[in-house]
Amino acid sequence: MDTETSTPAFPAPAHWIGGLAVPGAGPVIDVVNPATGAVIASVPAGTAADVDRAVEAATAAFPGWAATAPAERARILERVAEGLRGRGEEIAATITAEMGAPIQLSRTAQAPLPVMVTAGTAGLAAGFPWTEEIGHSLIVREPVGVVGAITPWNFPLQQLVTKVVPALLAGNTVVLKPSEVAPLTARTFAEAAAGAGLPAGAFNVVHGTGPVVGEAIAAHPGVDMVSFTGSTRAGKRVAAVASQTVKRVALELGGKSANIILRGADLKDAVTRGLAGAWANSGQVCGALSRMLVPAELHDEVVALALDAAREYTVGDPTDESTRLGPLVSAAQRERVAGYIERGIADGATLVTGGPERIEGLGEGFYVRPTIFADVDPESVIAREEIFGPVLAIIPYTDDDHAVQIANSTLYGLNGAVFGESGHALAVARRIRAGQIDVNGAQFNPLAPFGGYKQSGNGREMGRFGLEEFLEVKAIQR
Repeated sequence: MDTETSTPAFPAPAHWIGGLAVPGAGPVIDVVNPATGAVIASVPAGTAADVDRAVEAATAAFPGWAATAPAERARILERVAEGLRGRGEEIAATITAEMGAPIQLSRTAQAPLPVMVTAGTAGLAAGFPWTEEIGHSLIVREPVGVVGAITPWNFPLQQLVTKVVPALLAGNTVVLKPSEVAPLTARTFAEAAAGAGLPAGAFNVVHGTGPVVGEAIAAHPGVDMVSFTGSTRAGKRVAAVASQTVKRVALELGGKSANIILRGADLKDAVTRGLAGAWANSGQVCGALSRMLVPAELHDEVVALALDAAREYTVGDPTDESTRLGPLVSAAQRERVAGYIERGIADGATLVTGGPERIEGLGEGFYVRPTIFADVDPESVIAREEIFGPVLAIIPYTDDDHAVQIANSTLYGLNGAVFGESGHALAVARRIRAGQIDVNGAQFNPLAPFGGYKQSGNGREMGRFGLEEFLEVKAIQR
């Protein structure tokens, strides 16, 4: 093991309320390294009373923070970005330890993306129309109030900043519940924010489970808005609970994204990039390109290219620099994904590589074999349900209309991709009912809106659209 990527020391378990580390009064939740099964840290199992205290702190901090000029709020957030940048290696090692992302992925995405998003969001303040005039009306954009943020484990710090930073820039105060599975970088952000001069109480963290802390946040009458990222099932529950106080709800939920490879596309490039989009972070990505749609007459050639590309994906110790795929985040997640692989086999899809069996030689880790299925029925379970693991379904189609019909046939509409001649690919991209589509491997844009159609959620994150989610709009007629 590379000593430079060994697990950092973690502080004693505590919430973060009113600018201070606040120990929990009861049980703790263990944080397990998914590569070894070892407990590496713990956090408090928070309660509704802890949420009450955090909301009280956020409420007290709100008037002063909301009255702070946007330019000053932006300067503080720029300093937060610098604080996170200075702790990049620590953040990468922490995320690798708590959720199993390979260290190279943690260094190139898990740690730097939050810095980029924080700095980029802060940069929106100068040109944003905080006020404007429409006829004889003055339009004023004001903070919503106290925001409850509930974030997932797959990109723990990235998902945190995607919500918390625009909420703070808008002048809101925040109560965060990070995933109890990968909660540790929430403390890193809290310390960076305090060091940057964020007022005490503007950002608070309450650790715990969704059914206890998450529901307490969603139900709390002192919380004015909830922003949630996670499964569609959990998002429905958050929305139902939040509806009792008619608070604003923003949801970024599941996906079953299609990658349409058109006739005339560079097949090798499309398949190689498509597989990377399916298996990134061991497939634990809401926008994973888990369905590869290919012209029927090119199906076998695509399968051969996918199998060849799959040989580059070494599975193993996530602290090893050469590892491409680490473990899944938990034993439960491993069993869930293995169950889907078994279902694909039972339903008659062709298993090209992988399978449900454990990988020999990897000890107690929660590893799964990266799996490719060919000739998949678009109506089958593995083609319609979100698996959240390294499982690719290759699906043949007849023509563009058929490809678009398959792409749009699930309950989800989060992400997608199209490969082909640029004009043709753009025309097909416009027909896909999803929130973001990449054409010919175009790079992620942190200033573009991110969010879904249908049961992939509502609202948008990132850039100007993400900032607008956390603002009320007032019209003053003069």
